[in-house]
Amino acid sequence: MHSLPRLRALALLHQKLTSNSQVKQIHAQLIINGLNSPSILAKLIQQYYTLPDPQSIQNYAYSVFKHFDKPNLFLFNTLIRCSQPKESILVFADWVSRGDLVFDHFTYIFILGACARSPSMPTLWVGRQTHAQMLKRGTMSNILLQTTAIHFYASNKDVSSARGMFDEMIVRNSSTWNVMIKGYCSQREIAREALVLFRGMLEDDCGVKPTDTTMVCILSAASQLGVLETGACVHGYIEKTIPFPENDVFIGTGLINMYSKCGCLDSALTIFMTMEEKHILIWTAMATGLAIHGKGKEALKLFDEMDAYGAVNADSISELSELGNQLANKSRYLKLRYAAIYLQI
Repeated sequence: MHSLPRLRALALLHQKLTSNSQVKQIHAQLIINGLNSPSILAKLIQQYYTLPDPQSIQNYAYSVFKHFDKPNLFLFNTLIRCSQPKESILVFADWVSRGDLVFDHFTYIFILGACARSPSMPTLWVGRQTHAQMLKRGTMSNILLQTTAIHFYASNKDVSSARGMFDEMIVRNSSTWNVMIKGYCSQREIAREALVLFRGMLEDDCGVKPTDTTMVCILSAASQLGVLETGACVHGYIEKTIPFPENDVFIGTGLINMYSKCGCLDSALTIFMTMEEKHILIWTAMATGLAIHGKGKEALKLFDEMDAYGAVNADSISELSELGNQLANKSRYLKLRYAAIYLQI
């Protein structure tokens, strides 16, 4: 049984951390009481990244690793999973150059995920090098790892590489299909390929069924292309296969966007009225739909209703700012009215 000081040290791990110095104090108490096992220190790392502004992870990584004769892969994976994408990549690159660790599929999943969350030419290069390393070591048989690699390429606009990996996969799950479809949806010029792939998903005999995420992606593609017939067919499929779609904020938002951008404002309004929970995304989608159909006054009236409904909060500002830009060419009255609503947030 643990002594009282050791129990107190363990209890510190479950406190809400507020500063970097507090982390160091807890770390010291764990070491003093012999509680420096990888699993316990991993918990400390997770707590460390709940801080509003944690310091550079590289220095902290070294302070954790130096307590072990050999670098611990479990701790390393925890570190790169919890940190910001760019810092994860920096630490990973550093340890690759050291050659002290043999990475597993979790390491590669976390790094490719970091490269996907921070798309750029440098991260595309890192991701490609990581992919090459995985192929060299024969670690590409894991379906989650393969799906993450597809997501990485698609997020970095290299959709052709993503599709190449997708086509080579023998077994695919719904997440695999979704990341590939989403990759096509992320670029308007190839959004039509998302519809083609969706049709292939429905015709495939592997037993994988579209999910609500698939539906949201396909609605996005239909919105970008202005293809009402496809969007309406997807709507019908949703009503047949997804229970209570009126409770799903993302599907509702997708339907409102699709009908608005395909010219069916009345259908968008019908969806809006049937949504049981009117999240800020729902309100914003409907107001945007009204605005792009030249109904600026109605859009601003919806703002008033949204405020009365209690949907306006700090998170609404970016959405309202975007809509304000769409209303910028309307009358002076509308501009001033929008500004008044904006300042009330």
